[in-house]
This record gives sequence, C-alpha cells and structure tokens, in this order.
Amino acid sequence: MGLVSKQSSGASSTAMKWLGFVTAVWVQAISGNNYTFSNYSDALKTLMNLTQLELNNLSVAKDIGKAFGLLAGLASDVLPTWLILLIGSLEGLVGYGAQWLVVSQRIKPLSYWQMCVFLCMGGNSTTWMNTAVLVTCIRNFRKNRGPVSGILKGYVGLSTAIFTDLCSALFNDDPARFLLMLSITPLAVCFTAMLFLREIPPSNSSAATDDDKEESRYFWLFNGVAVVVALYLLAYDFIPNPSKLLSHIFAAILLILLASPVVIPVYAFFSSRTRAGSDVERQAAAEATVPLLKPEIAAESEPKEAAAVEEEEEENVEGEEVKRRPVIGEEHTIPEALRSLDFWILFVSFLCGVGTGLAVMNNMGQIGLALGYADVSIFVSLTSIWGFFGRIVSGMVSEYFIRRAATPRPLWNAASQILMAVGYVLMAIAMPGSLYIGSIVVGICYGIRLAVTVPTASELFGLKYYGLIYNILILNLPLGSFLFSGLLAGILYDMEATATAGGGNTCVGAHCYRIVFVVMAIACVIGFGLDILLSFRTKNLYGKIQASKKSKKAAVLK
Repeated sequence: MGLVSKQSSGASSTAMKWLGFVTAVWVQAISGNNYTFSNYSDALKTLMNLTQLELNNLSVAKDIGKAFGLLAGLASDVLPTWLILLIGSLEGLVGYGAQWLVVSQRIKPLSYWQMCVFLCMGGNSTTWMNTAVLVTCIRNFRKNRGPVSGILKGYVGLSTAIFTDLCSALFNDDPARFLLMLSITPLAVCFTAMLFLREIPPSNSSAATDDDKEESRYFWLFNGVAVVVALYLLAYDFIPNPSKLLSHIFAAILLILLASPVVIPVYAFFSSRTRAGSDVERQAAAEATVPLLKPEIAAESEPKEAAAVEEEEEENVEGEEVKRRPVIGEEHTIPEALRSLDFWILFVSFLCGVGTGLAVMNNMGQIGLALGYADVSIFVSLTSIWGFFGRIVSGMVSEYFIRRAATPRPLWNAASQILMAVGYVLMAIAMPGSLYIGSIVVGICYGIRLAVTVPTASELFGLKYYGLIYNILILNLPLGSFLFSGLLAGILYDMEATATAGGGNTCVGAHCYRIVFVVMAIACVIGFGLDILLSFRTKNLYGKIQASKKSKKAAVLK
C-alpha cells in the first residue's frame, strides 16, 4: 500500500509540474506588454505635445523599470512563487491603468515625471512575472534548460502580437482600450498561475528516467502548439480589412489555441499512473525473487560506509582551509559572478544585442511613419512573431547541438549578432520593403539573444543564485534603451526633424534613422566578437556537459 501511495503521489507531482508549466506559458504570453509601447506611443506624443527625444525618454523610463528587477531577483530566494506573481500583476495594474486613464482622457495628462513613474511601474511589473516563471520552471526542468527557456521566452515574443492582434480584432486598434487590456489581462492570468505554479522537488523514483524521456516529447508538443499560434497570428496580419465577424472568430480560436496545452498535464497524470502500476508489479516481482541482503554482509558493509563518510568529512575540512574561487560551470555567489571576466563578456555582448533591438521596438512607430507607412502595427506584429521563432527554435537547437557536438551556446548568440548587423544595414539603406525584412531579422535575432542567454547564465554560474544573476543581466534592457533609444535615436531624430504646430516635431524620410542604424550595426559587430571569445572560453565546459548527458543516457540504456 505504501508503495502504491508513493507512486500515486509521484503521478500527481508530475501532473502538477506540467500544469505549472502550462500556466507559466500563459503568464509569458501576456508579459511582453513592455514591448508594445509603439502601439500607443503616438497617442501619448500627441496628447502631451512631446518631442521625439521626450517620447523616447518615456520609453526609457518604461525600460528602467527592468533595473528594479533586482528586487524580484532577491525576492525569488525568499518569497514563494505565488507572492512574486501577485506583486507583479498588481504593479502592472497600477502602471498601465494610469496610462489608460490618460490616453482615454478620463483624466487630464499627468506631468512628465508622473508619467515616467507609471511607465516605470509597468515595465517593472514584468520582471516579477518573468523571474517567478523562469526560476521556478528551470529548477523544475533542470535537464532541459534550453527548451524551457526557448518556449517561455518564445511566448514572451508572441505576447506583443497576441495583444496587438486581439486589440485590432476586438477594439479596432483603439490605444485606450489597448492599455485597458494591458492593465487587466495580466492580473487575471497571474491569479490562475498562483494556484498551480510552484517548485516541485526532483523525482527519486525508478520512473525518473522514463520521466526524463517524456519531457522531451512534451516539449515538442508545446513547440508545436506555439508554432501553430505564431502562424495563425501571422496569417491574420496579412488579411486586408477583416470583417467584424471574422475578427471575432479569429479572437475566439486564438484563445482556444492558447488554452489547448492544458491537455498535456492531464495526459501526463494518467500516463504516470499507468507507468506507476507497472513499476509496482515489477518491484513486487523483484522482491519475491531476489533474496534480502544477508545480515553478516550488511554488518560488514556498515563499517566501510562509516569509514568512507569519515574520510570524506576529513577531506572537506582540509578543503575548507584552502578556499578557492569557483571555476566556470560551478555555483557562483553574486560577488564571485561579478568578479568573473566571463560574466562581463556575456553582459556586454548581451547589451549590444538586446539594447539595439529594443531601440528598434521602441521607435518602430516613428520609423514606420518616417518611411511613409501610415499603419505600423504590422511591423510591431512581425517583430514579435519572428522574435518568437528566434526564441523557440534557438532553445531547442542549442540544446540539440550541445548533446550532439558540445557546441557552446554563446556561438548561437554570435550568429544572431552578425545577422542583426545585416538587418540594420538593410534598414539604413531603406530600399523598398527593407523595413519588412529588417523587422523580421531584428525580431529573430533579438529572440535568439534572450532565449540563449537565459540557460547560458545558469550553466556558467549555477542555479543557486540564478534569480538575481538573471536580473543583473536584464539590466541591459534599461541600459540599452537609454543608450540606443533615449540618447542615440532620440537626439539624432530631433536633429533631422522639423517642429510641428502646437508643439512636438516630425521627420519624414530615410535620413531620419540612417545614422542610428549604422551605429547599431557597429555595436552588433562588437557583440559578435565578444560572443566568439566567450565560445572559446566555455568550450571545455560544454564538452563536460555533453559528456555528462551521454553518460546519463548510457546509464538509462543499461
């Protein structure tokens, strides 16, 4: 009876782990609201009579909220997951709710500094959600960090397109209703995740190896659903002037697709129960045929084990006398990570990728208008959807090549950096259709950087303080936004723009952002060099990771 009860408990914990992952996917599908600024930035610029530099600094304030993600990182080691999600969703309700009141003109425009505060709160809210989700899920699925990161970060990339297309389908691109949706939806989804998302201790049962095999199959199912959602969103973007009925049907089917992964934990529960029953039968048969260890043998083994433990304790005491700094791949404390050259190589290369990509996303509205496009929502959606493909594919592919050829993950970051530089050159040339190609390339490469860097940090510096290390790396979002969007793009745009009646300014033509794109392309080339350097420095580590994965697989086959 005790064995049966234990197996049943294992099935329940497996199902709960997957149900938690499903709710984590839902949280990530609504936590990319920080990337939707272009959808309502023009309304803010008009209502508040802002110059482009002032508008870009508002977007920087939004991204500065990411800097306070350090609080979420510290809290992840102290507070339960549900409380971290609650803090993030309530902060988002206040931050985006205040913006909705202004854009809907229910209140008079707030002062500039007040708007900065509320934008900062909206940006910070997502750091709590992302930290809760990533830290919990990577700890629950330690052996599949690449796929976990790719899927979760992929849905963050899709969230911009999800919000944009739902707003277009249901609210006819009304910026006020869009902000209301950004305020309320994350709160409702996080309340659902609070019930199911929690850290599940790793299984020690005999079925653990079977669970590891099934994880890969389940992740492929999640990938399949995500790809269907992405293609569905992409197809809707290219429908010219959809009718109201078609738009409502689109929204209903989209919500069904997003809910469909809940089938996986249900299947996992019954599959684990079935496997548990066969395990009970096998173990009972083994106990009936294999004799128990003879008492005299057991008595002889005990002193040896005790002696081994004492010898190990003596070695530990001697080791404590000469404390060494951890090498790459071992658990690092925060000060140890910050003293590591590899951390700063990863940090600066990450800045070159996500900082420049974020500048494009924040300025997509003005970039499109400058190049003569009246409706820029399609470019926002394209960046989001192709960013999803970059995230989800890079997570799975980087994991596969570690197992197959010990390929260092930073090598994929290097490839994304050089491709992103090409995208910026295309946008600088401003040939017909270059904004379509550029937005797709930037989306893919930005997605790769986020999805690959998340597991890379955990492999280089360990999981013990991963929540805080992740949020230190995320400081690149506000820093990159300030350097490339607030300063570079804002100042150079205003230099080219002409003043408009009633305040503010505007610029039309390829020259408005040409120098900006050239400078960002150079930054990506620098990031490429740093990623190549990090790939060489971590080559041995990924060789060890590959050997470890192969040895575990061989042990399972035996």
